Amino acid sequence: MSSATVTSATIDPSEAEHFGKLAKDWWDPKGSSAMLHRLNPPRLKYIRDQIDRHWSGDGVGFTPLAGKNALDVGCGAGLLCEPLARLGAAVTGIDAAAENIGVARAHAAASGLAVDYRAGGIEALAGEMFDLVTSMEVIEHVTDPAAFVAGLAGALTGDGLLILSTPNRTPLSRLAMITVGEGTGMIPRGTHDWEKFLTPDELTALVEAAGLRVIDVSGLGFSPGKGFKVGEDTRLDYFVTAVRA
Repeated sequence: MSSATVTSATIDPSEAEHFGKLAKDWWDPKGSSAMLHRLNPPRLKYIRDQIDRHWSGDGVGFTPLAGKNALDVGCGAGLLCEPLARLGAAVTGIDAAAENIGVARAHAAASGLAVDYRAGGIEALAGEMFDLVTSMEVIEHVTDPAAFVAGLAGALTGDGLLILSTPNRTPLSRLAMITVGEGTGMIPRGTHDWEKFLTPDELTALVEAAGLRVIDVSGLGFSPGKGFKVGEDTRLDYFVTAVRA
């Protein structure tokens, strides 16, 4: 399936409205997006490790993405876009909620960063290609995961790298994210629909059907004492990294 077949039907308007209401608090580490701020450091470390592995980086340079362009789909207010820009990439961020894009643009401007933010879905790219494509905690919110993954794959250059993250559909994720997380207000109520979570095998199958090859699957776990940590346990949340087959 080519990116041309992906339509705005991949966007769930109710999901866009939900996250748009959270826009004003997105950059507040103690606000409604506090959990995203807590998982961002291990997430960035994973992404950096995959970048260095794929492009033979030395692991210590400040701008391993210099000369490359990156796309973050479902970017929210830019929590990942801004670090990618600091790593040297020319960054484009796309989000279905126009409110998020407004906040993202203002925050990037105040931070002195040039990020190309756009409101819309993956179909808004119109054939553009990117060296790095990321989409963190987004696929569980779209209406058509297969079309969404096909759109991401269609935006990837020949030597490009695709990195996704999403919750696993397990009893642990239901307990942690919905019963406890949303039940206690640590995560805004209505954020997740457990039935829409994908297992690693299901997401791998979608990625492979889009013409890519999965090169890594890693878990993102959580402990009260240590917080979020990348490892082998995929029961809560996980990453999938892929390249062209």
